[in-house]
Amino acid sequence: MLHCPYCGSIVKEEESFCVICGDELPKDIHLRSSKKKKFNKYWIATLISFIFILLAINLFNSFLQNRSAQAMEFYELGEKSLEVNDYQAAQDFFSKAVDKKPNFIQGETALEFIQKTFAIEETLQKANEELENSNFQDALTLINDAESSLKNFDGVATTTLVEKIVSNRNTIKIEQLKSLLSDAPPIDELKVLLWEADAIKNPEAVQITDNIRNQIIDFTFTKASEKLSEKQFSDAQFIVEDGIKYAPNSEKLHSLQTTIEKEKVSFEITQQQRIQQAIDTAEEEREMNETDAIEVVSVKPENDDQGNLVVKGEVKSIATIPVSSILVEYSLLTNDKEFLSNEVYVYPDTLYPNESGKFEFTHYDIDQNVEKININVKKITWYTN
Repeated sequence: MLHCPYCGSIVKEEESFCVICGDELPKDIHLRSSKKKKFNKYWIATLISFIFILLAINLFNSFLQNRSAQAMEFYELGEKSLEVNDYQAAQDFFSKAVDKKPNFIQGETALEFIQKTFAIEETLQKANEELENSNFQDALTLINDAESSLKNFDGVATTTLVEKIVSNRNTIKIEQLKSLLSDAPPIDELKVLLWEADAIKNPEAVQITDNIRNQIIDFTFTKASEKLSEKQFSDAQFIVEDGIKYAPNSEKLHSLQTTIEKEKVSFEITQQQRIQQAIDTAEEEREMNETDAIEVVSVKPENDDQGNLVVKGEVKSIATIPVSSILVEYSLLTNDKEFLSNEVYVYPDTLYPNESGKFEFTHYDIDQNVEKININVKKITWYTN
């Protein structure tokens, strides 16, 4: 529809003049009308295309949202299956979740975990077979491999699976300990096994730990008591202190440790007293050996066949060491008056403790009756060897 540019009235396409105002119509009015029509048609087509694209995008987004919702629903069902340890159902749900939503990281990770779980279950079964054959180290190696394969995973399901792996490891270690203990290992090996048993958090392991610790306590007590009876206090203390490292709460060992300390102090005091006593005794012996080492057993005068006066005597050594060159000095008396002094050596020359010696001297110039003569031993001298 065309309009006059001057009066605005409607004109026909074939007319050159406006029938209302009589003005000549512009020559390009028809071209303008054609362009306007074409413009209107293009704008409408563009609008329709835009609306269609919006509808398509909206439908696609709805489709994606729907699949994401379905994927999340399958994922949550998979999580619930994991909570009850239904790994097969969990795998099916996680697989559906990944199918519904590509690049679903959570689902892919969960699916990988399930696949890892199946592999771990197989590994644990192999470990149990090795345990049945008493191949403890091989079984523990398989357990360690299974645990290492979970290092990139976390969460409740992972924790549950790790606990199962740890339980299997503890079972293997306990059986290994029982096998080693059945061979009655020496004390040094028992000390090592004690730490291994104590590291296992398991009621049966606690019982084994107590059993090993009691063996160490009994062994320590016996050996330390032996050293104590031999007065080897340092060795006894060392043994007890070492034992207490493995049984710090043992009343038996702590009591023995106190006993050793008391006995050591008592022994040292006694030893000191003995040393002092020995010193005193030695001093007394020295004085005796120097002043009272020889005692007179007998001394008497006799006449020989020629009537000469013979002085005979016997002495005894009460010294604690050998003495020699014993010289006896005596005097002859009549009516309690000394009229002659003399010295004579004892034979043998050396006397040992408790040995006796004799001395004898003939006076040729005295012919008195022996019944009127008395002998007085004035002094005895000697040398200590």
